[in-house]
Amino acid sequence: MTDTAPLIELRQVAKVYGAGMAAVHALREVDLRIDQGDFVAVMGPSGSGKSTAMNILGCLDAPTSGSYCFRGVRVEHLTRDQRALLRRHYLGFVFQGFNLLARTSALENVELPLLYRGLHASARRAAARAALASVGLSGWESHAPAELSGGQQQRVAIARALVTRPAVLLADEPTGNLDTARSREIMELLRALQSERGITIIMVTHEADMAAYARRIVRFLDGRVASDTLNGTLAA
Repeated sequence: MTDTAPLIELRQVAKVYGAGMAAVHALREVDLRIDQGDFVAVMGPSGSGKSTAMNILGCLDAPTSGSYCFRGVRVEHLTRDQRALLRRHYLGFVFQGFNLLARTSALENVELPLLYRGLHASARRAAARAALASVGLSGWESHAPAELSGGQQQRVAIARALVTRPAVLLADEPTGNLDTARSREIMELLRALQSERGITIIMVTHEADMAAYARRIVRFLDGRVASDTLNGTLAA
């Protein structure tokens, strides 16, 4: 870790759902620091708190107590609209299920986030083409999701996340619906984006061989960070 201010920092973050006897403590006093350009794999059994932590990092939920700082800004003090702007301008999301619009071309799927920014159609199209090229899909712009393999669909989803030039890519089980060969291709792509572009990647995964591509592995257990280690077994 560096001595400079981190890109992301959770301090004593707790998340409680419900109250009284029905209260569920999803997170308990979590401390986590992530620097610009890091690649972090988040692991843990179901109910360990990893998904809740990712929702907070993605500004989709807020902590019950503690603080979440993004580039030194206390996110929990932001309004709902301000959190939405943070998501729109600084965060990109990739999901296990791709979440592509079925009747829309790859190019149009990638353009979608730019509609919210009010970009002119020609600028949106140019940016989307560049994003697709960056994930190896030049020439596939007019194809609908049904005409693409699972690996190609996930590449479109990654291009859609990258088209806004986010500081952080949040990936939730990005290889969960892919076979082993396609999974490795996606992980190689993510690692290249991190090493060549300096994009910070935070990835939830259940698969140890996918986590092996990350620089750090953070393991959650019972709502706490059980371990936070540098990965000594980076995949070749």
